[in-house]
Amino acid sequence: MNVRKVADLRPDDRRALFDRDAGIEAVRDDVRDIIGRVREEGDVAVREFCEEFDGVSVGNLDVTDEAERAYDEIDDDVRESIESAAENVREFHEAQLPDDWRREFSEGRELGRRFRPLERVGVYVPGGAAAYPSSALMGVIPAKVAGVEQVAVATPPAEEMNPVTLAAIHVAGADRVFNVGGAQAVAALAYGTEQIDCVQKIVGPGNKWVTAAKAEVRGDVTIDFLAGPSEVLVLADETANPAFVASDLVAQAEHDSDASVVAVTHHEETAEEIAEEVETQVENRERADIAREALESDASGVLLARSPSEAVLFAEEYAAEHLSIQADDDEAILDRIDSAGSVFLGPYTPVAAGDYASGTNHVLPTTGLAKLTGGLSVDTFLRETTVQRLDREALSDLGDTVTTLAEAEGLEAHAESVRKRFED
Repeated sequence: MNVRKVADLRPDDRRALFDRDAGIEAVRDDVRDIIGRVREEGDVAVREFCEEFDGVSVGNLDVTDEAERAYDEIDDDVRESIESAAENVREFHEAQLPDDWRREFSEGRELGRRFRPLERVGVYVPGGAAAYPSSALMGVIPAKVAGVEQVAVATPPAEEMNPVTLAAIHVAGADRVFNVGGAQAVAALAYGTEQIDCVQKIVGPGNKWVTAAKAEVRGDVTIDFLAGPSEVLVLADETANPAFVASDLVAQAEHDSDASVVAVTHHEETAEEIAEEVETQVENRERADIAREALESDASGVLLARSPSEAVLFAEEYAAEHLSIQADDDEAILDRIDSAGSVFLGPYTPVAAGDYASGTNHVLPTTGLAKLTGGLSVDTFLRETTVQRLDREALSDLGDTVTTLAEAEGLEAHAESVRKRFED
């Protein structure tokens, strides 16, 4: 990786770094056709698309029993790791559960909030032949902690479904599991088919076909957000270990050739050492070709800032999905950052820990969406309702305010609904 100066970035350089998108526009028309066919033809269309896109002939779409069997069939050490990670994820998300509350703000005026879970949710778990047990845990567990009654998982089919992914889906507590992926899975969850019930919300990461489908069905169902390729930004100073920083960059790069991996530091020697370490470490990785393509893209790089403040300002503007702060006073730096999906503080907090087992959720906003929203959480699956009760005296105290404002808006019946309660 080459070291570039932040101050020397040209407009096209900055666009490559900051205008990260999910790449969905190129497939939107095809996705609309897929969704339309699933809505009209149900399971028949789903099976045809499984054959066309995944090369798999699917009979029964429901593999819930297969997931339960997979739990017993996987190696003991893998099962124990899944359960340990699940316990940590569950514990963290249980701490997010909000309490209903109500209190008297003035005499006779009682206001409050209450929270209720959605009833049916769909979780997309990428994979098929590949194993993504972590995504199962991250999507299903917060929904079950929130109290969602029916959580359905869709995961791509394969000639032999990966037992680790299926086992993780079972451990997470999914109620039903379907072997369907891509845009057809999103359409089936959104509108229902003969075997798949429609849901109220669809969450979970996926490729550009999945993301484009979520964009199309949004409005008929709710979604979490439109996620693009994975990304990391490491904010480092002269105390950072270049080998640690490089390992986080290479780890993120192996996700996808479209991944964005960036390190920013104001210390020139550290910048050069990080770049050298990346070149050394990537050679030893099994997915070196994918990682190298991501590392060499215009959306990745090691950047040299003129000062610590410039580095922090860059990180804030970037609004990374994963922000690693490897610096002497990481807490002070964190205080200056508002926009990040998940933050990893210190040299011994690799992003991989959050990906799998620390307990935080790894379904996070990308493409700068951290400026607008947070990642998947218990809140994602809850509905909030406000509650109020006024006695006669409290309404009388508010009466003039309500009637005056109602009449100012030309809503005379609103005003009359207050006056009616005080007629003799």
